[in-house]
Amino acid sequence: MTNGTSQPPPAAANPAMVTTIKPTDLRGILQYVPRFQGQIFIIALDGSIVADENFSNLLVDIAVLRSLGIKVVLVHGIGRQIQELSELRQIPISDVYGSGVTDAATLDLAIRASSRVSHLILEGLAQNNLKGVITNSVRALPMGILKGVDQQLTGKVERIDKEFILSLIKDQVIPVMAPLAFGPDGRSLRVNSDLLAAELAEALQATKIIYLTPQPGLLINDQLRPQISVTVLRKQLTDAPDQIAELCRSKALNAVRAIDTGTPRVHIVDGRLFDSLLNEIFSNEGVGTLIYGNDYQQIRKATRRDVRFIYSLTRAAVKREELIQRTQVAIEKNIDQYYVFEIDENIIACVTLILYPGKSLAEIGSLYVLPFYHNRGIGKKMVEYAGMMAKERGATNIVALSTQSFGFFSNVCGFTEADKSILPETRLKLYEDSGRNAKVLTKALT
Repeated sequence: MTNGTSQPPPAAANPAMVTTIKPTDLRGILQYVPRFQGQIFIIALDGSIVADENFSNLLVDIAVLRSLGIKVVLVHGIGRQIQELSELRQIPISDVYGSGVTDAATLDLAIRASSRVSHLILEGLAQNNLKGVITNSVRALPMGILKGVDQQLTGKVERIDKEFILSLIKDQVIPVMAPLAFGPDGRSLRVNSDLLAAELAEALQATKIIYLTPQPGLLINDQLRPQISVTVLRKQLTDAPDQIAELCRSKALNAVRAIDTGTPRVHIVDGRLFDSLLNEIFSNEGVGTLIYGNDYQQIRKATRRDVRFIYSLTRAAVKREELIQRTQVAIEKNIDQYYVFEIDENIIACVTLILYPGKSLAEIGSLYVLPFYHNRGIGKKMVEYAGMMAKERGATNIVALSTQSFGFFSNVCGFTEADKSILPETRLKLYEDSGRNAKVLTKALT
């Protein structure tokens, strides 16, 4: 058994580690294809990412997504470009990101910056044999007066012509959405690109939003959060928003908005890192931050379709003699004993539960958590869940046998060491025949 006591630094914190999956690693990618094929991903690029040297690589990654049957809508920001134009032309701007007041001069620069960025994206798509089009499919109304301040030419999305966008996608055309919308009179209004991505995700029923930023992911108190539930993030935004890095705050707010309106998952990824987009989508660990609705992190009973994943998950622990070797056939034969922990539909932990008839005793075994997810309380959750299931089925005590993780069971889960004689006769024989000399630990189910 293992829950782990050490955790490697998140991949996004070290560019050299962003090699989990390469475009050539077909086995790594293809296992995800049935899940994502035909779904819509909203990919939102900050203006600074379009200007980054890795931008051309991101377009290749987008071409890979399209080749796998994933539908893509691109949204771009212009923060860096409008700042550069402002300095070049010596024209002050009233707001950089489209979330504050937009005066006439700022809107004019925003239109010019948007045109340039959209063209760069279309140029890059053409270089990868992809068709793209800029649309006027977003309608907006002026934001109006907020807290006594006239927002002037800043808009709020009123309507998205989803039928038109879906028709483009059906015709293998990638919609390119600038951070501009059109008012009732047809004139331009500026909108925040993070918000626009969330609005598009709701209208198009997208599966994911992927924000590509110059940040490792969602930073809270300068620490990267590889995963966070929408409930925890909402509380953070309410109680202590200043602890969220300033450049992440808008994305955090709109991630909550998107999930609340039906988008299951939102990712925040460093777009400057080579292969970061593919690594985030096509690996269990990812390289940025996953923000998920609560139903996308769960413990559930394993099924036969999980056998291969459980076998692969535990293979490394078997080699280190932390777990007893079990073949795929053995796992399948006893699949009703297994529970698995999922994040974003990926199995990252497992545990078994065996009940001994007439003994009011249950045994927890095969506890394993992927090393990337160590020190996040997942192992403890698995043990607690197994204990709850055992109690519901009449057990009053549980036991665990461990050669290397007995400290986890005693210090974290509240088990105490016991004599092997508490094991049922048949289990005691298996214990002695194994020669592993594992410690026997027990806990009362209260």
